[in-house]
Amino acid sequence: MKKIFGFRSKKGVSPFGSSINPVRDSGHGINFQPGYRIRDKDLRKIHKAAIVGNVAKVEHVLLFGKNGLNDRDKMNRTALHLACANGHSAVVTLLLERKCLLNLCDNENRTALMKAIECQEEECATLLLEHGADPNVMDVSGNTALHYAVFCQNISLAAKLLSCDANIEARNKNNLTPLLLAIIEKREQMVEFLVKKGANTHAVGNLKRTALMLAVSYGLANVVGLLLQQGVDIFSQDVFGWTAEDYASISGFNMIPGTREPGGLPCMGSHRVGHN
Repeated sequence: MKKIFGFRSKKGVSPFGSSINPVRDSGHGINFQPGYRIRDKDLRKIHKAAIVGNVAKVEHVLLFGKNGLNDRDKMNRTALHLACANGHSAVVTLLLERKCLLNLCDNENRTALMKAIECQEEECATLLLEHGADPNVMDVSGNTALHYAVFCQNISLAAKLLSCDANIEARNKNNLTPLLLAIIEKREQMVEFLVKKGANTHAVGNLKRTALMLAVSYGLANVVGLLLQQGVDIFSQDVFGWTAEDYASISGFNMIPGTREPGGLPCMGSHRVGHN
């Protein structure tokens, strides 16, 4: 039986260099730090009240003009940022009712929506989206709220973002779409979800590596099957002239078509082979 991915060697230097997974070595572009580092001296009264979820105190500060609705702390965070990061939906609701600005960014250019998603505060994120928060603002690394949802593998929030016109093909500064990021981070359920939502399975990242090359190099058999089912080009070459077959060879990934599993995906297996 003919193999799609064989184990032939290729002359020249491996595109992996000294690592099996060069993409991970190069980073995914998300500086994942749930929550905020809080220093009392950085905060104003409204920020201190928002952090602990004290709705009455926030109202009091606003009523007497001690701070403005959109005042920033020393890290450029608003009360909305801090309330979202800490899951205080009652404070978020109050701030939204007072017509706070939704898309202001902190020092990392993160919106309150990004921070709510990063901290897995879905109720706060949902409130922001319902009030028109922009899901396509980019942080300092070019990530959108959808990249954050992918990284956190929150399919529910990813669906809500897409229903609010989040760009499913947005690229961060590492040239990763949400789908490519999902593959690199081995978020297999997210990959399946994004493909069902129409994500471009032919997208390429840095060094022209395809989604298939990435899935093979990370040993994601189910993802490989899904991508092949979408008709991806197995002969595409990256900047080194390497194909998915070459990545399969060096990663020890084997795929033999013919046998079908439930759902119509090819039967796959993987094993390690020696490296020269």
